Amino acid sequence: MKIVQSLILILSINLVFIDKSFADFEAGKSKSQVCAACHGADGNSQVAMYPKLAGQYKDYLVNSLNAYKSGSRKNAIMSGFATGLSDQDIEDLSEYFSRQDGLKILPMK
Repeated sequence: MKIVQSLILILSINLVFIDKSFADFEAGKSKSQVCAACHGADGNSQVAMYPKLAGQYKDYLVNSLNAYKSGSRKNAIMSGFATGLSDQDIEDLSEYFSRQDGLKILPMK
C-alpha cells in the first residue's frame, strides 16, 4: 500500500511541472497570415531576402522568434513582429511552419 501511495504522490507532483502549453497547428495557420507577405502563404518564400520557414525545425523557429522578441537577434522588421507574440503564438506558428512541405537541412557533423 505504501508503494502505491508513493507512486501516486510522485505522479501528482510531476503533474505540477508538466508544460501545459501545447502547440496548436490550426491556430498557427491562422496566425501565419501576417507572415505570408514576406515568407509566403505556406512559408515557402519566393523572395531570396526572406527565408523559407516551411519544413524548418520547430525548435529552430521557436528559438529564432524568441531571440527576435528578446532583442538578442537583430532585425527591425522581425523584432517588431516578434515583440507582440506570446509564448503560445510562437509555439503555434513554429508548429505550423515546421509541418509545411519544405527543405530540411541536416546539421553538419
